[in-house]
Amino acid sequence: MLSIRLFCVTMFLTISMLLIGSVESFAGELLYNGIQLPDVWPPKPEAFQRDKPQTPPYLVSPPSVISIDVGRQLFVDDFLIAETNLKRQFHQPVWHAATPVLQAETLYEKHGTRDIPFAAPFSDGVWYDPRDQTFKMWYQGGSGVYFCYATSKDGIHWDRPNLNQLYPDSNVLKIEPIQRDSSTVWLDLDDPNPERRFKMVYFRSKLFTLFSADGIRWSEPVAVHETGDRTTMFYNPFRKVWVYSIRGSRRGVGRCRYYAETTDLAKQAFTDYPELSQWMCADSLDRVRNVKYVDDRPDLYNLDATPYESLMLGEFVIHSKISEGNRPKLNHVTLGFSRDGFHWHRPDRRPFLDVSDDPAAWNYGNVQPAGAGCLVVGDKLYFYCSGRNSHKPQDDGSGGSTGLAVLRRDGFASVAADQTPGTLTTRPVRFSGQQLFVNVASAKGKLQVEILDEAGQPIAPFTQQNCLPVTTDATLVPVTWKGAKDPSGLAGKPVRFRFHLQGGELYSFWVSPDAAGASGGYVAGGGPGYTGHRDTVGRAALTAASKIAKSPSSR
Repeated sequence: MLSIRLFCVTMFLTISMLLIGSVESFAGELLYNGIQLPDVWPPKPEAFQRDKPQTPPYLVSPPSVISIDVGRQLFVDDFLIAETNLKRQFHQPVWHAATPVLQAETLYEKHGTRDIPFAAPFSDGVWYDPRDQTFKMWYQGGSGVYFCYATSKDGIHWDRPNLNQLYPDSNVLKIEPIQRDSSTVWLDLDDPNPERRFKMVYFRSKLFTLFSADGIRWSEPVAVHETGDRTTMFYNPFRKVWVYSIRGSRRGVGRCRYYAETTDLAKQAFTDYPELSQWMCADSLDRVRNVKYVDDRPDLYNLDATPYESLMLGEFVIHSKISEGNRPKLNHVTLGFSRDGFHWHRPDRRPFLDVSDDPAAWNYGNVQPAGAGCLVVGDKLYFYCSGRNSHKPQDDGSGGSTGLAVLRRDGFASVAADQTPGTLTTRPVRFSGQQLFVNVASAKGKLQVEILDEAGQPIAPFTQQNCLPVTTDATLVPVTWKGAKDPSGLAGKPVRFRFHLQGGELYSFWVSPDAAGASGGYVAGGGPGYTGHRDTVGRAALTAASKIAKSPSSR
């Protein structure tokens, strides 16, 4: 009996040590929000999940305490939510009245390959440069030919500066080989090397990497990759890595994306597809359009991403394969959200940037996003994209144009209540700031907030009764309580926020280090008033955007 007991104890201890060791071996990088990555990164799934929509592991098993020090906290998923009876709603942008904001007008824009006019980003990039307080766009001029450059003071009216580079009296950049496919331009305000302030990858038979100090004069290629066309890149600042979104194709899956990351774009990040992580493909929830199809399942044409506030925002180009005469590819853009930079939550599969069924429309087909994702312009988000009208030569310059869609800031999703009051209680969170702010539409209702301890008990004086009701519609609103200056005394302690909402919508919340409401989060392609990639100015950005809107150039 003793020997059997000893054997059992020995086996128990051995298994326990193995389990402990396995837990430690899977303890990888700890992210800003409390998510623990596995030690094998990036993950290497066995196969693309075409018939099984992805559920990010951090939604299955969220951190016990979530840090909310970086950025506005959005309600696009249940990561922050412990319980609620509010209704989540997803919102879509509207096309700006000036759309298309850029059309083929110059000689070099009107005569590309097959003489199809084109003046729009094919990813490329649209950024706000704080150095000279200017909107800047890199785009494809002429279908499949030129790199062009435009500037704007308001993001709506665009000028073509005379660069005198490749051709006299033109805005065509001198980048060779001249013919091109898609490209990505990234403004890197944090690189200590001023010669690498701008970064570009573009495809022409291979993927080339270039650097520039001003975005106009570009280096010779410093890295060359063997890859497919429509391969792009983006920066994940939460982990300080550059990510290649690599075009691939698999039988039964169609177009799909592979993943590779690097800390330095000048280095060779990948060499062959077998080394890459299978990343994303279209799945069973992606929609097809009511047209004649080659097959009835769409595929993933491209995936671009950008850091927005406390997460990564992904733009998924969904390709509906068709066999219709002159109509361009039916690509539309849907959104996804990631809190670890690899796994995506895609709760709303409606087209976010859609094609039109009007044969005369600028976006009759092939809508593709611009690099940098979106810009933060006051209380709005600006999404630039390309749209195409035809696959045949056009005399009126309508082949490919640039569209602008506008969404409320943080407006991807909200939690809402009608005149029947509802509540939302967060999971345990930790902050180091001092002033609570919300983005809320409650002009016909009210919002009140209380702060709870981990057990769910209100912490005086931060109770619902002491909270001054918020009855406004604004994207940056402070929350205050009677008997308390601010909740800074709770900094560093695990707490829960409980939001009491009646007759309104709540889009986001954050705890700012100052009364100006700076979130410390990322602002994608930037915007008026911001001095870097993060929101360190708060209300000053609203003031800056307001001044631009009132200027003569924006009318």
